[in-house]
Amino acid sequence: MSRMKDEENLTKLGSNGTKYPQDYAPEMLETFVNKHQENDYWVKFNCPEFTTLCPITGQPDFATLYISYVPDVKMVESKSLKLYLFSFRNHGDFHEDVVNIIMKDLIKLLDPRYIEVWGKFLPRGGISIDPYANYGRPGTKYEKLAEMRFSRHDIECLDKVDNR
Repeated sequence: MSRMKDEENLTKLGSNGTKYPQDYAPEMLETFVNKHQENDYWVKFNCPEFTTLCPITGQPDFATLYISYVPDVKMVESKSLKLYLFSFRNHGDFHEDVVNIIMKDLIKLLDPRYIEVWGKFLPRGGISIDPYANYGRPGTKYEKLAEMRFSRHDIECLDKVDNR
C-alpha cells in the first residue's frame, strides 16, 4: 500500500473539524501499514490525562495509561487513539475493566505481535489501583515474552516504588 493510500484512510488526522465522542467509541480507532514489518520494535504511548467514570458513583477517575506494543502489519494512528481514549471520559467502567477493554480493542484492531496496557490510577479513598494486562501472539516468542513480563510485573512495580 502506498503512503498516499494510507493517508487517504486516516480520517481523524488533521484539522478536519474533529468530533469528540461522548461515550465509548472503538470505531474511532484507525490504522496504517507498518513499513518496518521485518523489525521487532516497541511503540509506546504515554497517556497522562486519561479519565473515566466510576460505574457506581459516577465520580471521575484519573490515570496515566501506558500502552506498549510490538507491531506486525498494522499500527494505530495516534490521533484516533487519543479520540478513542477520550471516549472513556463519560463512560463508566472499573479500572480493571478499562485496561482489559483497551487491550482487547487494540488486539482486535492491530493483531500485534505483543501488547501491554498498564493503568496507574490516582488514589480515591486512600487507595490507588494499577491494573496491568498483556498479550503475546500464541505459539510465538511473543507468547513467552508475555509470560515473562507478566511474571516480572510485580517485581518491576516494587522496584519503581523503592526507587522513588
